[in-house]
Amino acid sequence: MFNRFKTHFYNFDWILMAAVILLISFGLIEIYSVSLGSGELNNLINFRKQFIFAGLGIFLLFFFSFVDYYFLRSLNRYLYIFGVLLLIAVLIFGDTVRGTKGWFNFAGFSLQPVEFVKIILIIFLANYFSNLATKIKTKKHFIVSAAYTLILAGLVMLQPDFGSALILIAIWLILIMAADFNLKYFAIIGVISALLFTYAWFFFFEDYQRNRILNFINPASNSLESGYNISQAIISIGSGGLTGKGVGFGSQSQLKFLPEAQNDFIFAVIAEELGFLGVVLVLFFYFLLFFRVFRVIRKVNNDFGIFFLIGALGLIFIQMFINIGMNLGILPVVGLSLPFISYGGSSLLSLMIIIGIVQNIIIKSKTSY
Repeated sequence: MFNRFKTHFYNFDWILMAAVILLISFGLIEIYSVSLGSGELNNLINFRKQFIFAGLGIFLLFFFSFVDYYFLRSLNRYLYIFGVLLLIAVLIFGDTVRGTKGWFNFAGFSLQPVEFVKIILIIFLANYFSNLATKIKTKKHFIVSAAYTLILAGLVMLQPDFGSALILIAIWLILIMAADFNLKYFAIIGVISALLFTYAWFFFFEDYQRNRILNFINPASNSLESGYNISQAIISIGSGGLTGKGVGFGSQSQLKFLPEAQNDFIFAVIAEELGFLGVVLVLFFYFLLFFRVFRVIRKVNNDFGIFFLIGALGLIFIQMFINIGMNLGILPVVGLSLPFISYGGSSLLSLMIIIGIVQNIIIKSKTSY
């Protein structure tokens, strides 16, 4: 038993672990800072919650690093059914937060099921596409994988949570590209996406969702109302300079000019308080995370592990890219958190589980092949 633990931790990717811990630390520092300006200094509720979730997340990371990822693969159908039931249950019994019925509340803590459904979808699609690795990819495979994805995305849209639904579809797109489907299928996706967007614009999107897209095109056109968030984020980022104003001294975040400072726009808080150098450090830790995971893909000789790593990388990268793009005003605001950094226990726990599974794949690649 001791030798097993010794081998496990010897092959553990501690550099990847360090990158994750440092990203979480940046988040905790800025969540604490935002709490100073929101009058939470006496209890620091959000900081304490995030700290608890960080500790639980580290435990889950180590736990899942011991769980054979082939065992998770064997459960892929059951996990998918569980994910569907979770999304249905939250529509019926869930609480509404900021217009989205997507949370369960337990003793003061909120749980957002869609964050864990993202993991389930990666496992399910990684299994589906790994079974096709040596086969010719047909229209049937394309439609079936799309249908499984759209069932989950559709349930998420009913909450409504456009940002999370977009991530689920993006995971599918990344994995069908990795599965090497014919290029004609991507042309079909483009046409269908354009038609669906047109339909959604006139018959599905709420006014605030249309305004977000219009503000993305020209945020200055309504900077005091619907374009306020983007305008304040851009001001925050621009005011940070090289070294920033210091933790707890960011005027936009401390004086509450910047909405959702600890969630959607925490990147703007980092830029304002830690400056360009702080932003570079955060991006470096993300790069280190991506590099450590990407380098192991060529060492894994089973298709499920490869597809899971690609899906995990895609999920983290897309959420990071969209969140930073939102803060810079180059992408519409869709309510996506900055991975490992933004306030949110469900997102942090799900990401730590993913990193735990990634660690198991890394360890197996060093000890089994």
